[in-house]
Amino acid sequence: MAKHIGIVACSYEGAALCYRTICREAQERMGEDNHPEVTMHTQPLAEYMKAVRADDWAKVADLMLDSARKLAAAGAEFAICPDNTIHQAFEVVEAGSPIPWLHIARVVAQEAQQRGFRCVGILGTAYLMEGPVYPQALKDVGIEAVVPAEAERKRINEIIFRQLVKGQFIEPSRLYFNQVMARLKERGAEAAVLGCTEIPLIVRPGDSPLPTLDSTRLLARAALSVALG
Repeated sequence: MAKHIGIVACSYEGAALCYRTICREAQERMGEDNHPEVTMHTQPLAEYMKAVRADDWAKVADLMLDSARKLAAAGAEFAICPDNTIHQAFEVVEAGSPIPWLHIARVVAQEAQQRGFRCVGILGTAYLMEGPVYPQALKDVGIEAVVPAEAERKRINEIIFRQLVKGQFIEPSRLYFNQVMARLKERGAEAAVLGCTEIPLIVRPGDSPLPTLDSTRLLARAALSVALG
């Protein structure tokens, strides 16, 4: 029996991509139309953003734990969160959770290590690019992290919150991500972490200046591996 996966969602576009990936890719291992049992719980994004903007990571943890308890009550055996930014509260969440978790940045860091990257660029919300989540996860496996310049971080943050989380994927914004990745490459980055779970919906790996590490799909695949043993 496959383990029951719990998804602690934050923004709906990224969570939907994670869910679709689990269900689609499970069929390769489980057979047509088959996938593990999946339960998702979503707090309003507005509640998360109030806490994040106030730098109140204890409140973020409370929201995540409330979801985890509801998932556990529904039968989920472990949890994932397809949102990179709120992993800044992960240590508190992990300590208080009724079920175990996978950590999205650790999953990505393991993939980067396996692919032999020594320096990777981080793309995501301003809170993520300026926070500790990826620098620590990458440092733990001996990989250097670099982030875009301040003006670039501001513009990426605007694209994420004004467009991507609202399901708007605009060509000039896609090209802007490519321009930023090209500049990260000039600074020594060998790959780019798509560290907002909506960024994989706009970046095209085939014309990206850098190899990409798709945090959303990597987390979904890691959850499948755990679920299927």
